[in-house]
Amino acid sequence: MILSALNDYYHRLLANPDAETGFAKVPPYGFSEQQISYCLVLSKTGELVDIEDVRDTSGKKARPKLMSVPSPFARPGQYTQKAYESGKENAFFLWDKTAYALGLSLDKEAIGFSEITHASFRRFHLTALAASEDAGLKAFSLFIQNWIPQNHEQSKIKLNHIDTNLVFKLDGDLNFMHQRPAAQALWLQLMQPDEGAVVNAGDCLVTGKRSPLARLHPAIKGVYGGQTAGGSIVSFNAEAYTSYGKEQGDNAPISEAATFAYTTALNYLLRRDNKQCVSIGDSSTVFWAIAADASKAKKAEQLFGLMMNMPVPAADDAQEIAQIKPLLEQIAQGKPLAEIVPDLDAGTRFYVLGLAPNASRLSIRYWLDTTFGELAQNIAQHFKDLALDPLPWKEPPSMWRFLIQTASQGKTENISPQLAGELLRSIITGQRYPRMLLAQLVQRIRADGDLNGLRIALLKAVLVRDCRKGLIKEEIPMGLDEQNTLPAYRLGRLFAVLERIQESALGSEVNATIADRYYGTASSVPYSVFPRLLAGCKNHLSKVRKDKPGYAVNLNKDLAGVIDGLPTEFPKHFSIEQQGQFAIGYYHQRQNYFIKKADKTVSEPTTDTAGA
Repeated sequence: MILSALNDYYHRLLANPDAETGFAKVPPYGFSEQQISYCLVLSKTGELVDIEDVRDTSGKKARPKLMSVPSPFARPGQYTQKAYESGKENAFFLWDKTAYALGLSLDKEAIGFSEITHASFRRFHLTALAASEDAGLKAFSLFIQNWIPQNHEQSKIKLNHIDTNLVFKLDGDLNFMHQRPAAQALWLQLMQPDEGAVVNAGDCLVTGKRSPLARLHPAIKGVYGGQTAGGSIVSFNAEAYTSYGKEQGDNAPISEAATFAYTTALNYLLRRDNKQCVSIGDSSTVFWAIAADASKAKKAEQLFGLMMNMPVPAADDAQEIAQIKPLLEQIAQGKPLAEIVPDLDAGTRFYVLGLAPNASRLSIRYWLDTTFGELAQNIAQHFKDLALDPLPWKEPPSMWRFLIQTASQGKTENISPQLAGELLRSIITGQRYPRMLLAQLVQRIRADGDLNGLRIALLKAVLVRDCRKGLIKEEIPMGLDEQNTLPAYRLGRLFAVLERIQESALGSEVNATIADRYYGTASSVPYSVFPRLLAGCKNHLSKVRKDKPGYAVNLNKDLAGVIDGLPTEFPKHFSIEQQGQFAIGYYHQRQNYFIKKADKTVSEPTTDTAGA
């Protein structure tokens, strides 16, 4: 299903050219996008007249430009004299590295066999172009026939040109040599199997048609943390993966055309400048929408990208993103998609694919085939589960802001890759949050004592969703619930009241509060610490009563009100879920003390009232 969806997406990209350039967004069958640095301009007589720098210079440093060229193939690390004498060619059509195209290299390992690789490049093209009457291809044939690598110093070739990928152009033409109609027609012929050759044909699992099958699949590049050379989704390289005499691609019969289509589409999605890929943990998540109107598909992709913490948009996209952000905030508030974006069909198909590196292969972390309406509902439910009263953020937080709460020292590199992937899966599918999220949050709170709103929101979301799915019975409130009798929640509130009493008695400059010293023990084994805390509380209340008698009455009421709903004995142990409830109760009670006096329904009593 994944490969079929990617195959369909490739053909949609091919059929819908870019609005700005007018060119197809992906190369046609037989071509692929490769990094090209320079173009050699040839005269009609095959002389090198100029070298054009085609690199991308938009950034601080020039870098090779992605260009659609005839597809390369996997070739051995070293091309030998024996391979050359056997007639096996090792060159790419009308483009290549300088070690092949010119016989020049500065790489010590390549210098020794650059003469052989150039000989292969020369023989391959002179044979392939022998019958061509095209002026450009004739000029190219003359160039490689007359080119002598040893005389490169007398040419326009400089050191910075060596060990880069080159293309060619006829002087006066706008298009490159491989873009000439004659060259493209010839390349399609060269891709056909030789007459009389045995063709490995079979029924393609993607298209259902009988076609030549791919023995090896092209590499997928751009996955975060993956090998530079790329990785494979479909590959077989050991006897354990063979059966009934079938080897390599025969184990998963996919046609060469479908193989080219799905790998090209995936490589397109993984390009960061297309803004359809985001790295979360060790996974690269790509996504795409299918709609009758390309603009609606783009809007759906933009919305999802913002939800999943896309990078800061470029300056030219700032206005468009500014229009999208309010829509995201409304989705987070739970408003229906039809009300937020009336022109976006909730039935728009939406696909999400998570990939992670696994040596030379790629692992599928998650795959979602759904409608954008359902996806928006799942994300809206995620924000509902996170909701606190009051909200601890001004705009919906990104995934990274939540994940960083689970990391030691608040460092991105300490985020658990597995947790990141599982959390994203839970958000987009509506499934249960990963259990390790609850454990890591509790662990981080006990380690650094930081009970901030983001951590509490995540704790609450995990428990609320588990309750809704029937995994636990206890409901968790959004804000302070004085009627809630859950022992863990109530003891969390009690701990906050005791801390408040200590602060009122000793001031905020105290070296260590009871939270600094006892939070971990109180939230896990309350039986061992609460009796002592209550005993010490009497002295603190006595001191507050001397300085602020009215405030002492209020604190005593809070203390009595919380204790009144507790069981007769303190629990001896709290489970991980109960420790989450404890943290939420503590946070709710603490937040209640931070509410402005103007918002309180009952103001602090005066001394006279307290004595009445």
